[in-house]
Amino acid sequence: MKRLAGLSALALIISSTSGCGWLWGEDGYFRDRGSDYLQASPTPPMQLPPDASNVKRLDPLLPIPRNVADDSVKGEFEVPRPLPLAASADVSDFSLQKSGAARWVLAQRAPAEVWPVARQFFEDNGFRIAEERPQTGEFSTTWQRFDELSASMADRLGGAASSRDDEIRARVRIEPGVQRNTSEVYVVTVERKAGDSAEQEFPARSSNTGVDAVLVDEMLASMTRSAEKGGSVSLLAARDFDAPSRVSLSEDGSGNPVLNLGADLDRAWSSVGRALEHGEWRVEDINRSLGLYYINLAEKAEAKNQEPGFFSRMFGSAPSKEEIEARAERYQVRLSKVGDSVQVTVEKNINTVAPADVARRVLSVIQDNLG
Repeated sequence: MKRLAGLSALALIISSTSGCGWLWGEDGYFRDRGSDYLQASPTPPMQLPPDASNVKRLDPLLPIPRNVADDSVKGEFEVPRPLPLAASADVSDFSLQKSGAARWVLAQRAPAEVWPVARQFFEDNGFRIAEERPQTGEFSTTWQRFDELSASMADRLGGAASSRDDEIRARVRIEPGVQRNTSEVYVVTVERKAGDSAEQEFPARSSNTGVDAVLVDEMLASMTRSAEKGGSVSLLAARDFDAPSRVSLSEDGSGNPVLNLGADLDRAWSSVGRALEHGEWRVEDINRSLGLYYINLAEKAEAKNQEPGFFSRMFGSAPSKEEIEARAERYQVRLSKVGDSVQVTVEKNINTVAPADVARRVLSVIQDNLG
């Protein structure tokens, strides 16, 4: 065995002293591949199916620098470093989404913040609000001729409408987005001949794609400008946006406290979440698909952008994880759809309801913060 090891070491020494071109040379196994890309041939970009319109643009992660050498350059060449990725700070809070002929605005903001901005856009362009339902995130305008709108809006819509002599009416719907604190804004319009008093219902989906597209595009541009200028949000409108139409605290058949909200599940989820944020306890987690807020009654609510004070950092007065776990009082606030309303209950866990006094205390705080 020792003899075999010695022969192996001797072979390694001989190979290293006799040259290592086979290992490190231009034809070696570990050769420098820095200029290999000069021999590469271009390939056509990836093509998407014609019906795949609702996709984001695919930008190269490592774009080829502009100052690379062409195939006429000989010898060694040092590859320049790729350009850095664009900063995400330039991405707007509002973007246009498409799916077939449908177009809508996606906002990286909660529906309560988008409501006053969308409403202001229509009022600024001469539309008169006929009906608004903040609880469902909808408002509609009256029948109006194009010449009753702002000059720029009348020109844009007149070119897309069937006739400039027609009357138009719009309905705007603001829905919670797929991700938390996002919104989707939809616009649907109907037209009728001037002088025609027949009432027309709004279609379930956009049918006048030309007029609807103009309104969506103009609204997107207005929202983007407002965000760049630091436009303010009406706190009163934000507070009333998702407020349930009816709120009552009662008991179920087993005597457990129940909070009944006259709202759809999306609005109820938003309003209860806002009420808990203004409450005195900490919300540790959420599960939107199950309709659950996880709260800890032993911990105070976390203030936004709150940092430890000077003495807390110096003397370490912040509680440890062990201390938090030892005193934890965790419960679940559950939202359940029942008919046309939503019921809010408090549970210890999935199999056990919370004590009646605890449930009533939590539901009373939610009720007080809903108004």
